[in-house]
Amino acid sequence: MAEPRKGHSVKRKAYFLPYCGGGNSLSYSFYDETCPQVERLVREGLSPVFLADPTSPAALLRLMFHDCQVQGCDASILLDSQGDNVTSEMTSDKNFGIRKRDAIGMIKSVVETECPGQVSCADLLVLAAREAVCVTGGPRIRVPLGRRDALTASYKLADALLPSAATGVDAMLGIFTDKGMNAEEAVALLGAHTIGISHCININMNREDQPEEKIGLRSQFQKFLKLSCRKTGSLAKTTFLINDLTNLVFDNQYYRDIVDGRGLLRVDAEISKDPRTAPIVAEFARDQNYFFEVFTTAFIKLASSGVLTGDQGRVVRSCNRID
Repeated sequence: MAEPRKGHSVKRKAYFLPYCGGGNSLSYSFYDETCPQVERLVREGLSPVFLADPTSPAALLRLMFHDCQVQGCDASILLDSQGDNVTSEMTSDKNFGIRKRDAIGMIKSVVETECPGQVSCADLLVLAAREAVCVTGGPRIRVPLGRRDALTASYKLADALLPSAATGVDAMLGIFTDKGMNAEEAVALLGAHTIGISHCININMNREDQPEEKIGLRSQFQKFLKLSCRKTGSLAKTTFLINDLTNLVFDNQYYRDIVDGRGLLRVDAEISKDPRTAPIVAEFARDQNYFFEVFTTAFIKLASSGVLTGDQGRVVRSCNRID
């Protein structure tokens, strides 16, 4: 691990991948006997998806984040409405722009052919997000497996638990603290914004009533946002800006941009000014390898939060329905 630079206030921690083994918990060897080829199947199945649509890695990463925020990482976001117990999370406005649910269904079909009834959609969703990070240049993350699929879903929970585009630093830190993360890990997960786009409807939200010194935007960039995202209402849903100049590459450009006053969403801009997060942002902007290290640990913590294991939930045959 590189040494901190002189004059920098971040005290670096040693990050170790959490071991998840024994009992009904997650395990790095969970499918060694029942489906040892599952990671290869996911990788090979997603390869044509990534080639056909370069934006799909960002979509799959966001899909996992939105799943894990509601009921934990249990693939509930993939369920279509079924009676009273299952009301699709996709009907929540907070899931606007979520895509590539069908890609997980496709991978599930492939895996079911090879290992029927063994691998959960929840694990496939996490593995797909892991591949999305790696294929775009980010770290290859080894993730523990053994999640089970949800038996319920609720758009009301999605409405209540998914953060809005108006979320600031306080709320962001609270969300990730509840999942056992520290401030560095929370800021690292925001680094997922380094790939993909942001819709103008979200960029505009609660931006105009925030003073410039609070949100940390350069005045020229503020003008650029107003010119680029002038449309409101339904039209704003069709206009967007790329998250950074290397929006198809998982790197630390996101942090370099916000240090320079070019954050798109409210939280992106505020973390460069807040004293709790600004030193972390500066360190990640300087040291991509350190960002990758912290992101890896944070990703595993997020992917392991609120999971169903053992006799909880079930392994469904189709990701959009409870069998």
